[in-house]
Amino acid sequence: MSLPKRDGVNDRYYLIHKPDTDPEVLKHADQCIQDVLDGTAKESHSGSPMVVRNQSGTPFLPSQLLDRYLSKLPLKGFPCEEAVVFCDALRRLAGWNEIRYKLEKYIEKQVQERYFLVGEREDGFTVFPPCTVWPELRPEDVDEGLLHFACYVAVCHTVYGQSFEALTTGHILSLVSQLRPDMVKELKTSGSGKLPPNIQKRKTKHLTASANDAFAAIRITAKDSTDECYAEILDYLCAVLEQEDFPRSYSVEFRGPEKNYLPIPGLPKKGVNQLFACAVQYPRLHGDIERYARLAMREYEWYNNLPDESCAMPGTFAVFALGLEGEQWAPLVAEYLDLCDDEHSSLQEKFLHAFIRKFGFQLWTLGVLVRGALSMQWLEPAKEFRSLIANEESLDALLTVKHRFSAYLLPDERKDTKFQAIAWQSLLWAIWGKDSQNGGSKVIKTAPKELKEKYQQVFA
Repeated sequence: MSLPKRDGVNDRYYLIHKPDTDPEVLKHADQCIQDVLDGTAKESHSGSPMVVRNQSGTPFLPSQLLDRYLSKLPLKGFPCEEAVVFCDALRRLAGWNEIRYKLEKYIEKQVQERYFLVGEREDGFTVFPPCTVWPELRPEDVDEGLLHFACYVAVCHTVYGQSFEALTTGHILSLVSQLRPDMVKELKTSGSGKLPPNIQKRKTKHLTASANDAFAAIRITAKDSTDECYAEILDYLCAVLEQEDFPRSYSVEFRGPEKNYLPIPGLPKKGVNQLFACAVQYPRLHGDIERYARLAMREYEWYNNLPDESCAMPGTFAVFALGLEGEQWAPLVAEYLDLCDDEHSSLQEKFLHAFIRKFGFQLWTLGVLVRGALSMQWLEPAKEFRSLIANEESLDALLTVKHRFSAYLLPDERKDTKFQAIAWQSLLWAIWGKDSQNGGSKVIKTAPKELKEKYQQVFA
């Protein structure tokens, strides 16, 4: 029997219509589900949307396969371990974004609506409605396997989702905690259980450390301030981030005997700042710090325990620590700046001020400043910049950058001459602020007589 023809709109995949789907389509869908479990299904990104194909090549939407799979599971004696195996297999094949919404809605329907009285949101800022347990709900009516699955879905939102999905994690766990607080307590203590024991907890003569994937937290206590201690800490951090099942946004809570902080005014004096200020004192550890930074840096991910006004991408303090060590770390700093979220991240401004104050305006520091100026909305200059640039060597370096400016831009940026002009103006603003406008007339007017010609060339 051949499959029915698909219509023109959905001719790239078969739809499962409830309740009147063609039996042959359902047969192929069930085969696709089994192929996902067996590891023989294939994903295809060649068209939009993405589809999953069974061994016969029949394409289905991942969310519809998940919906069909879940719909066939019993709600009494819910087989959590089996469901987790399938969801993990489908996630690895299709990606978290393809199944996130369906899982969230499943928990909403089968846990929230079945066990809770759902109220109204009191304002437009609350993401989830208030939920209280149905007064008539009996303990025997609550399925333990379903709650374990809810915990799994909650953890997935933190581990595989974007940073804002931690809100969904919190909401689902708040539901579970009203019914089975012991489950959530266990998650707080041990995480999901997916991390290896020596990653979940580690204790040596130099440190005690733990990592919790469910709550995206790394806790480290240093027992001394030796290079051996910080080497072990960096090795542990890297080992945690190398775990596929550890979130990309997370908190680092550090305590140590040496209360040093990076020499960058305005940075939050948190443990993660202290950690890298101490570790960077040992040159032999610089390569380890770089390794951590490259594992940690991810666009649109954040350290979770910093205030909103100091939000920072993971790896920030490691990069800042190395960046203040000199020119060899300029490529790493530039890579970091290119990943920064230009709408939300601003700590790089404080770093760049300290960076230029320390090294002045040289060819290599200007190269970093170009990327910094493009990493946020109008980087404001430090007040010392005017005096630091007011010398022949620094102005010559700036003119060299101007004459080969495209070399400081990314390949896609070089193709747009309009963008190049904006990028150059952003660099001038980062040095002189609002006085760089109108052809820099105010800057030129107040320039030292012997340097005026160079200033004119800069703004020409």
